[in-house]
Amino acid sequence: MSFLSKLLFKSKAQDIVDDKSGSALIKEDELKRSVDEVLGRSLFVRLVDSGSCNACENELAALSNPYYDLERFGIKFVASPKHADVLMITGCVTRNMLNPLLKTYENIPSPKFVITVGDCPETGGPFKDSYSVCGPVSKYLTVAMHIKGCPPEPEAIILGFLKFMDMIKISHKVSFGS
Repeated sequence: MSFLSKLLFKSKAQDIVDDKSGSALIKEDELKRSVDEVLGRSLFVRLVDSGSCNACENELAALSNPYYDLERFGIKFVASPKHADVLMITGCVTRNMLNPLLKTYENIPSPKFVITVGDCPETGGPFKDSYSVCGPVSKYLTVAMHIKGCPPEPEAIILGFLKFMDMIKISHKVSFGS
């Protein structure tokens, strides 16, 4: 069987495996069980690019391909902040995106969480000294979790979601609307 057909027809319950070590990074439906346990439904994520080079968006887009298939874990990207539980931010906060970013956050129903992806939202990355960069996301919003990397690999993002769900399970006894 060719590599492509193995990839396309792989079992949905198959582990995500680290290519270097061969060990399972995420066991079967560990993340799906965690999402179901905390929310009782899927986790809805609104992604905002607040001024990035698009490397993080490419890695996030890879989460929708057949190999990672993020939706099998119960995590879905949504177009409207009114449907979201989590605001995921990539890129440094630029002057042009500060207002839309804050408006997006305001439109997410409570409880709402912010996850930043990549180094730029936290440090500004290579753009930090630019006149158009307003500073880190944490200057404007409370960040629940940061996924490090420039850009972080899809496996790191999935592990970040798993840690986020564990964090909510342990420290935040919150009630999500259905």
